Amino acid sequence: MKKFTSVSGTVTMIQDHFVSSDEELNGCFKLMSILGGDGSIVNFVISPTTYFLDHVMVSVGDRITGFYDANVPVILIYPPQYQAHIIVKDNPYQNVKVDFFNSQLVSSDGQLQLNISSFTPILLQNDQPFTLNPASRNLLVVYGPTTFSIPAQTTPYKIIVIC
Repeated sequence: MKKFTSVSGTVTMIQDHFVSSDEELNGCFKLMSILGGDGSIVNFVISPTTYFLDHVMVSVGDRITGFYDANVPVILIYPPQYQAHIIVKDNPYQNVKVDFFNSQLVSSDGQLQLNISSFTPILLQNDQPFTLNPASRNLLVVYGPTTFSIPAQTTPYKIIVIC
């Protein structure tokens, strides 16, 4: 099971990243540098399979959050370099959580419970409808206001199932 962790910050650089001598792959990978609010620097490797929420274009100066699998080994270099699974461009009108949601639709950290309405779009990463129950899966949840309970409850704006 993937354990998603995130890093937020401002994009300071985007450049081509060469991962192989295979000419066919040249230009398909990017290296994106992020400057965190605490002054830390993190590099994300952006591959053709990295999912950008709402398929947005990201450029230098944008505030983003990058999600990666914390269970995947990483090389010991500075700044740290992670394989980005999901990139979300910050939006003051929405919150985003990427996590495993159990059969009761509670996140693995116990902080968020989903109350899905009949109007909540549940999609695959390719924007096609997901027709099964999203419980007991890794989900990208876009939501707004929550209750002050523990866990906080919300009716999501959108759910993306991470297959």
